[in-house]
Amino acid sequence: MVVKPEWLRVKAPQWERVGNVKEILRDLSLNTVCEEASCPNIGECFNAGTATFLIMGPACTRACPYCDIDFEKKPKALDPTEPERLAEAVRRMNLNHVVITSVNRDDLPDGGASQFARCIEGIHAISPQTTIEVLIPDLCGNWNALEIILQAQPEVLNHNTETVARLYKRVRPQGNYLRSLELLQRTRELAPWVYTKSGVMVGLGETDEEIRQVMHDLREVDCDILTIGQYLQPSAKHLKIDDFITPAQFDSWREFGESLGFLQIVSSPLTRSSYHAEQVRKLIEDYPRSKT
Repeated sequence: MVVKPEWLRVKAPQWERVGNVKEILRDLSLNTVCEEASCPNIGECFNAGTATFLIMGPACTRACPYCDIDFEKKPKALDPTEPERLAEAVRRMNLNHVVITSVNRDDLPDGGASQFARCIEGIHAISPQTTIEVLIPDLCGNWNALEIILQAQPEVLNHNTETVARLYKRVRPQGNYLRSLELLQRTRELAPWVYTKSGVMVGLGETDEEIRQVMHDLREVDCDILTIGQYLQPSAKHLKIDDFITPAQFDSWREFGESLGFLQIVSSPLTRSSYHAEQVRKLIEDYPRSKT
């Protein structure tokens, strides 16, 4: 049995607040990555009245060995009412910042880009004050699909690099490291006003030098925001943890990232891609960009 170090313990959630969020999600038949991917921060985020919505799911067309989202079920047809229900949840939860992600939908011609766009537009219509962050898959390199998402004008576009180039075949076998970097670069070219973001898991056998290289590569494509967090094995059938990274090492990466020029870098053992994502609102205030 793997024993987690002291720094990976999480606070017990206030279940009354968690229950309120879950009630809204169940009433509107919505999924969250918080639940589907067994996120360790679910209690803290639900207590704060926030969630990362998972659209077009919960069945995924890829089988990444680190991820707890179901890939054995057959994906269903897109639900045309999902954008409306999602927008209503944002309204009921009174969210200032919302994160929308999805399973991989390689079965769809546009990878689900049109559904992302409809969800963004639905939230803009009902909660214009809410800033929107989308955490998207690589769309199989379909850059026309990427443009569909960007035309809906999210404030933040997030695409996770996940790991270092050397480990891609083992950790993300259906992904491509260079394609992920290209997605972020093309986002900057297509929509210079969008804040770009990426995330990396550690503890899978990567070296300090390799993580620093990923950070260099992300800055080369002008990525604004980076999250770095400890990989935690969801079950015995998933990739094993190679090492528990110390808080001091996370601090070192944060300091290095700041020296490279990231506008925001969150680096800690419990950091996840959308953890404390609402802090992006302050970044937008501090570094405003015109959409014209």
